[in-house]
Amino acid sequence: MPSALAITCTLKPSPGPSSSELIARQTLDALSTQGVRGSMIRAVDHDIFPGVERNMGDGDAWPDIVERVLDADILLLSTPTWLGQMSSVAHRVLERLDAEISQTDDAGRPSMLGKVAMCAVVGNEDGAHKIIADVFGALNDIGFSVPAQGSTYWNDEAMGGRDFKDLDTVPSAVADATNAAARNAAHLARLLSDNSYPAYE
Repeated sequence: MPSALAITCTLKPSPGPSSSELIARQTLDALSTQGVRGSMIRAVDHDIFPGVERNMGDGDAWPDIVERVLDADILLLSTPTWLGQMSSVAHRVLERLDAEISQTDDAGRPSMLGKVAMCAVVGNEDGAHKIIADVFGALNDIGFSVPAQGSTYWNDEAMGGRDFKDLDTVPSAVADATNAAARNAAHLARLLSDNSYPAYE
């Protein structure tokens, strides 16, 4: 059975309510209907040191987190929108994943090659499409494969002030996007599991 790991990049430590965590959980629920088991990490709850190495020294929480990424077939990065950008926590996660480009197997392939990327974005301001493009661009550089329509997002109306977690119901367009992203990501993960990328050497 394929597995997915959601890294939620809210700025709020647990147990604070988080719209980024809510949309990530909804995406994991959609993945479960496609036969994918899922788990979640709230990145800000862990002391992830700055840097671009796999291990930045004593006390760095990233080595344990990256092992969970390596164990998963699908990585979902979920982030809020701040000033039209992904959160600083999301930037740090991507920076730490950069180390995986130089971690290769016996065939010369980067460690994340063959894994599938997903992205979820929430915010009461514009920026979701730009954030998704930046996240997918970074994860593709690292070696992840991006499925068709592999993202979901929610933005409030222009100049609005609501949070996703405060909605009474999930808008149908968001639910449809979440289900499509889950369906396509699960499909791609199974294809890559059965047909790995060719050797680099």
